[in-house]
Amino acid sequence: MSDETRLAGRIRAEIDAGGPMTFERFMELVLYDPLDGYYATRADRPTRQGDFLTAPELHPIFGHVLSRQLGEMWERLGRPAGFTVREYGAGAGTLMLTVMAGLAVDGSPLHHVLRYEPVEASPRGLAELVERWAAAGLADRIVTDGPAGLGPRGELPASGGSGRLTGVVIANEFLDALPVHRVARRGAELLELYVVAADSGADALRGAGTERGAAGDAGGFAWQEGPPSTPALAERLASVGVELADGQEAEVCLGLDHWTSEVADLLVRGFVIVLDYGHPAAELYRSTRRRGTVMAYRDHVAYDDPLAEPGRRDVTAHVDFTTVAGGLEAGGLSVLGLTSQAEFLLGAGLEELFAARRGDPATDLAAYFELRGSILRLLDPRALGGFRVLVAGRGVAVEPTLRGLSRVRSSLS
Repeated sequence: MSDETRLAGRIRAEIDAGGPMTFERFMELVLYDPLDGYYATRADRPTRQGDFLTAPELHPIFGHVLSRQLGEMWERLGRPAGFTVREYGAGAGTLMLTVMAGLAVDGSPLHHVLRYEPVEASPRGLAELVERWAAAGLADRIVTDGPAGLGPRGELPASGGSGRLTGVVIANEFLDALPVHRVARRGAELLELYVVAADSGADALRGAGTERGAAGDAGGFAWQEGPPSTPALAERLASVGVELADGQEAEVCLGLDHWTSEVADLLVRGFVIVLDYGHPAAELYRSTRRRGTVMAYRDHVAYDDPLAEPGRRDVTAHVDFTTVAGGLEAGGLSVLGLTSQAEFLLGAGLEELFAARRGDPATDLAAYFELRGSILRLLDPRALGGFRVLVAGRGVAVEPTLRGLSRVRSSLS
């Protein structure tokens, strides 16, 4: 039996035993199942050979820019000797490796004091991350007690570290992978979209999961509407001032509350940087967005059927930045700004670094074109440049404005 069929079979068995499954639970299993989930079985997922490409994997200049922003934050905190960067969804550790390389190139003293706490769900991924840092001569900078499992709402708790910290918490393309509930408004009623077996005989909607033999011998999956599994879904929409239009479908990520609460409890003094694709609530839930934002990715191709090929595709949904900001503020942090990734990178020094690399004799023609192409993608509002960057802080001076927020044009309204 293939891994794909094995996971689909277990999902089907859980549905048979307990009835229709929330999409939050389905997404938790297909992404984080310790045996057959997407993050447990794909080590090369964020690469050119994998299923998608994140900014750190695109080009090291992304990490170099971020290193300068971290350096400014360290200075703003008074250059503490204990400065920790905690990264959620660390993957292979590429982002912080390129940050450390950037600090070394710049001769920044932060390079000598920074401690790294990665949070990664995959045991194999975390082990490979530790090996990569050791190979780079940075084994003494990394702090981890092992991989973490998902909490009851799909949140990813701490995988290790020293407890409360002074420094920076980073979540780069992490929150979009927290499991979400799917809801729909029919008339005046808010319903939830559940996952059922496609051949169960239930009153299923828009049969799904059959694309390319999605669930193998176990059969596919489909949607079924029913009463909400928790009143928290309606409460969340009300809390951000959203009323869905009749016929509109959307996602609600209750795990954001747990994550922002954890971060607020963790951070004694310092900053939070969230980089992800998403929107303020008013934009995320606008009435013209009829089918929500949940998508699946494989081999750099996007699919609108998140039920197909369980465990073989990445599944994501856009981030509600209004809820993220509100959760951090409820925990005592101040939101310092929300901007696009393009604005953030330009403010933090991307143009300066590009000019320096372009003028470097070691940058040959091939390297130049690779660098130029990567920067164009990083700045393209239809690609990585359109991602949002939210920065919050606790116990830090608001003025002067951080470099990465110096070009802010976005807002949470």
